[in-house]
Amino acid sequence: MAKKKEGSARQSLLQGFDELAEPAVETGTASDTPQAVVEVAEVAEKSLDDQIVYVIDAFALIYQVFYAMPDFSGPNGQPVGAVHGFIRDMANLLEHRQPDFLVCAFDAPGDTFRHEMYDQYKATRDPMPDDLRSQIPTIRLLLDAMAIPSFSLPGFEADDLLATFARQAEERGYSCLLVTSDKDCRQLITERVQMYNIRKDTIFDADALMESWGVRPEQVVDFQALVGDSVDNIPGVPQIGPKTARELLEKYDTLENVLDHAEEVTAKKRRENLLSGREGAMLSRKLVKLDAHVPVELDWQEARVGGMDHDQLAGLCDEFGIRRLKDRLLEMEQPAAPDVWEADYQLVATRKQLDKLVKSLASQERISVDTETTGLDPRQASIVGYSFCWKPGEAFYVPVRAPEGQPQLDPKEVREALRPILEDPGIQKIGQNLKYDMVALRSEGIRLQGIYFDTMVADYLDQPGQRSHSLDDLSRRYLNHQMIPISDLIGRGKKQKRLDEIDVEQVAQYAAEDADVPLRIVHQLQQQLEEKGLLELFHGLEMPLVEVLAELQFNGICLDAEHLRRLSSDLATTIDQLKEQIYLAAGEEFNIDSPLQLGKLLFEKLQLPVIKRTKTGPSTDAEVLGELSKMTDSPLPAMLIQYRQQAKLKSTYLDALPELVHPQTGRIHSSFKQDVAATGRLSSTDPNLQNIPVRTEQGRQIRTAFQPQPGWQLLAADYSQIELRVLAHFSADESLRRAFEEGVDIHSRVAAEVYGVELAEVTSEMRRSAKAINFGVIYGQTSFGLAKALDIDKEDAAGFIESYFSEYSGVERFFEETLNQCYQDGYVTTVLGRQRPVEGVRRSEKRKGSRFRNLPERIAVNTVIQGSAADLIKQAMIRLYSLMADQELDSRMLLQIHDELVFEVPEKERQQMIELVETEMVAAGDNLDVPIVVDLKMGSDWGSCEPIGDE
Repeated sequence: MAKKKEGSARQSLLQGFDELAEPAVETGTASDTPQAVVEVAEVAEKSLDDQIVYVIDAFALIYQVFYAMPDFSGPNGQPVGAVHGFIRDMANLLEHRQPDFLVCAFDAPGDTFRHEMYDQYKATRDPMPDDLRSQIPTIRLLLDAMAIPSFSLPGFEADDLLATFARQAEERGYSCLLVTSDKDCRQLITERVQMYNIRKDTIFDADALMESWGVRPEQVVDFQALVGDSVDNIPGVPQIGPKTARELLEKYDTLENVLDHAEEVTAKKRRENLLSGREGAMLSRKLVKLDAHVPVELDWQEARVGGMDHDQLAGLCDEFGIRRLKDRLLEMEQPAAPDVWEADYQLVATRKQLDKLVKSLASQERISVDTETTGLDPRQASIVGYSFCWKPGEAFYVPVRAPEGQPQLDPKEVREALRPILEDPGIQKIGQNLKYDMVALRSEGIRLQGIYFDTMVADYLDQPGQRSHSLDDLSRRYLNHQMIPISDLIGRGKKQKRLDEIDVEQVAQYAAEDADVPLRIVHQLQQQLEEKGLLELFHGLEMPLVEVLAELQFNGICLDAEHLRRLSSDLATTIDQLKEQIYLAAGEEFNIDSPLQLGKLLFEKLQLPVIKRTKTGPSTDAEVLGELSKMTDSPLPAMLIQYRQQAKLKSTYLDALPELVHPQTGRIHSSFKQDVAATGRLSSTDPNLQNIPVRTEQGRQIRTAFQPQPGWQLLAADYSQIELRVLAHFSADESLRRAFEEGVDIHSRVAAEVYGVELAEVTSEMRRSAKAINFGVIYGQTSFGLAKALDIDKEDAAGFIESYFSEYSGVERFFEETLNQCYQDGYVTTVLGRQRPVEGVRRSEKRKGSRFRNLPERIAVNTVIQGSAADLIKQAMIRLYSLMADQELDSRMLLQIHDELVFEVPEKERQQMIELVETEMVAAGDNLDVPIVVDLKMGSDWGSCEPIGDE
């Protein structure tokens, strides 16, 4: 397996859709803001087998994005979350999947022919929300402007249109992908017709169907007729679930045969149900069977991708707050030139060729470098080969692992031959995701030096809202070139191979391209950063950080796996006991993890009120259970919350973490990524160490498993209330600044001001309320949200917020100035100049008189504060890493958990590290107008670190 590469397997015809939507306030995940540009191209010299038709189940996607962005509003305050989200999906599909034909199918209003068969069909479904209904005409207008035909037909469902278009595509010899997750469409699967999940970027075919349901496509209708469907209110046969249906069809093949042989079923109740349920089963079969002969004929010329109406699309973008898209479209009047990829990739297969390569490399000022490995984890994978490029279109691949009998060089000889080049800081290194290569090389004993330009990091800084910054995506966007997909080499799923098991000539072309592409796009990326004034931030902060993050991943942190296993065993007992208590309170046993069974128990048997609904029925999420626990004397909702918390803790940490320990180092080597969160925050993966609970006893118990090497201690340094200090800096609010300058507890000070009492009279309850307000205002919390957080009346919450802004008027002024600037510029800026485009901020007159901030406005303010805090700790990490190296300290930096850094320190360096860490973390905030405070703790493990006193 090679270094992880993301992206689609087809080259983009459409590039350049700009930032369309933000799905949520930052939580460590990147926002979805893909880009696409129109290219009207004649598809020539392309066989029918290569033509791909994508048919969209429109409402399936629209409902998903509507619930993901329910409060996203346009310039005039109109709901546009579904509009933005759906167009984002279309742009992403066009860019990443490159369909030849694209068409959307909508459900028509009113009943269908199925209602004539069965008047209870879909009777339990909720009507479409008004905020969504108002957006459908807009979506269809945008589709029309994008030259994507959309269809609906009274009396039929969108699924029937999908079936019809799939049949028509197949009859023309095309392949068809149905963009839907609707299980009804599984019956349409053939060799040429498959389903595509746009969220997971996965194909669902006959093999996947067999693995999921254990049936063939031609058995899907019979399978569903037996099982039924509660969502569509299709009866099926009582007590025939998926497992039983699979077994029956495996034995009898068809529904008719199953019913004809019902007497042979051994289970009495099932036998009786089958015997008495023939009529219901046959009705269900008619209801789930899709009509592939709907009277609609697709105009294939209109369905072919291309031919957008730029003027119409630009006007609609203005109307619905997609401002930058207009500018991008106006620049796309000429179709992109056809992709011509000229390249000379050479295999270095002999010692003589290697020596010649090394000599050439030594004479270069700048080279592009890439490593291919046996796996995705650079700390455990072995290097398969090295790629180099210093002239666009010419690259070299040096194999050190390959199938037996194929050209390859001795790994140790190659490593030592390349060491002077790779460790020479005078030769600038270019690459994509260089952190991976640094860790992989260091695991082989090589310290990659001279890191100059990482194309992934550059693209992230230039376009932080992009979903992906993979090399595949960069190649499509900047070079109009589709790279060789890794899956073409190693395959997928269970049959997937390692890269060292693949023909070396194939690997050479793939690997050399990985070095060639970054070199080809460096100049353009550098120019874009320079035009935006981001070049200094790139070379001064983000690029030096690459080396620091490689250090963290290489070091890892020791984990006491046995301690976690003991905790897991104890928690399993607790969970079992909790299950019994839940069954007792419910009066029956049921699958606690099944939302469907839980919903029936809570809302049908116990008759508890439905708090909110989802597409599949009443919600049973944590928020709902919390509300129900306040509304009933039953202990059940509270116990269910506790059960979910305990089960998640066990599966996510106690069971999962020990499996991730490196077999040689005994450490967890988390990957800290700088290209995910659009605010500039780092994220942690494989595993995510940033979400381990910190305030609960169980969370602290988990943290005790994280330890230094024997005989050392952990030093944890945490910025104290850094985001509130950043807020004080930007707002220039005198009261807020004075609180920090005087060193008083900020939450107590705010409580005293809001409640109008002396500082000494502030109670713990007052402080709790003030703390909620302090952090709530950063995220644009409403009085409704604050009321829920504090469990108080909405009027009281509104009074607290009013008092806060009255006392701290500078904060409200800062918010308004930030939003006005964002509306004018289209982006916000952090303390070190990081930029994040934000669309959907309203004009000041639209916000006047209201403290309500829509989602883009909350994102804008939050980015300035959270992004600035991220800038500061990154700056501190770089300074500390450099000074620790200069002073030749043995201490190591291990983790970054948002505002906290964790080090392992030998006793001899204890005092030196305490002073160094505090000094440099404070110094990183020198450009703030308020004092920075760092809380230092030390201990034998992460969970038992205690505050360090004056020493």
